Amino acid sequence: MSELKLYNTLTRQKEVFVPEDEKNVRMYVCGPTVYDFAHIGNARPVIVFDVLYRLLRHKYGAEHVTYVRNITDVDDKINARALRDYPELPLNEAIRIVTEKTASQFHADVKALGCLEPSHEPRATDHIDGMVSIIQTLLDKDHAYIAEGAQGKEVLFRVSSMEQYGALSNRLGKLDEQQEGARVAVESHKENAGDFVLWKQSKDDEPGWTGMFNGKKIHGRPGWHIECSAMSEAFLGKTFDIHGGGLDLIFPHHENEIAQSCCAHGTDKMASVWMHNGYVQVEGKKMSKSVGNFVTIHDLLHTDKFGGRSWPGEVLRLAMLMTHYREPIDFSVKRLEEAENIIAKLHRRVDEVDLGSAMDLVPALLDDINSSEFISRLNSLSGNQLLVALELVGIKFSKVKMNLDDTSINAAITERLGHFVEKNFAEADRIRDELLEQGIQLKDGKDPETGERVTTWEVKR
Repeated sequence: MSELKLYNTLTRQKEVFVPEDEKNVRMYVCGPTVYDFAHIGNARPVIVFDVLYRLLRHKYGAEHVTYVRNITDVDDKINARALRDYPELPLNEAIRIVTEKTASQFHADVKALGCLEPSHEPRATDHIDGMVSIIQTLLDKDHAYIAEGAQGKEVLFRVSSMEQYGALSNRLGKLDEQQEGARVAVESHKENAGDFVLWKQSKDDEPGWTGMFNGKKIHGRPGWHIECSAMSEAFLGKTFDIHGGGLDLIFPHHENEIAQSCCAHGTDKMASVWMHNGYVQVEGKKMSKSVGNFVTIHDLLHTDKFGGRSWPGEVLRLAMLMTHYREPIDFSVKRLEEAENIIAKLHRRVDEVDLGSAMDLVPALLDDINSSEFISRLNSLSGNQLLVALELVGIKFSKVKMNLDDTSINAAITERLGHFVEKNFAEADRIRDELLEQGIQLKDGKDPETGERVTTWEVKR
């Protein structure tokens, strides 16, 4: 098989992918913070890295690839949501209800999108001890310090202690630009504006765990960044092959993960390859609840909030893959309709004679997961080869049975029209219902000149 090339955000170039161990290829991708249902922007990295996971399994063997995608279930947004939705319950109980509900919905959503389950899906709350251990190591090595902030004690990472801090986000040596790229006043308890929280003290009414730092107990909770450092180490080791996520995570999240992990473990890298998918806009605008274009995966799959109808999971998946993963996407009804039309055309090619080999399309995926090129070449395939190719990117037909094509559908319509002439309406209805179950919607009308019944059909929307 040809070489796999991936664009590395760290080096800003496309590189031949060489795993540390071909028998143990390891990938970590930042998963959802489960305070609300996942939106369509959250769906993109799940789909993109599911395709990469499938490709790695195809190239190295399923038993040689480990994919970790975490769940963040400790976060201030979760606390706020729990207090808002369940004010009558103790906070810890309310938090559990919120996270269990949203995590369960996330799993249902990504399954409908055709995504494989990752090898491991750790929750942050199960790895507090690992976080505490890393933080204490950073304190021991003088990469962190304890300070008294406005909300209580904090353990902070000392960014000035790491020479390569900022390399991923192209901020190397620019400590005055380390907070979202803007100049900010240094908080009185911080040595540097870019110093970030590893652990923060909890108030009496806030959830927390007891961490022992420099021999002193601080009842509190972890910062966001330390969570992924602890979970990736637990399942993949101190260094691994690929770390993925959305473009918005490059800074500060991924930059800070690198700092924590490298400084704690004494390594020159955390992951060899850093990959980031582009942003998702909705109908030409940044997605926002205030604008009214905020749409969840659940909304798209099960309601008529977007385009006046629901959409099949394979259509949503294809709509994402029609654009190269590093490019921005304008998610729109028009785009979904285009994806659905492609699906419908591919349906009708399944029973044709095989024209080529599905493996001829693999080089497109090996070239930095070029899914848009892959999809554009699907028309060169038919029959089982087409099904194999679609399986490579996780697309399965769910709306139309594979044995339906134009000829068989038109034959059924002709038979149904014959039943109408015979006034055998029960048989006519049976054919209509059977076609509908297989995803074919019939539309009856009259010929304007003869007045005779005319029936057309379309793939059910």
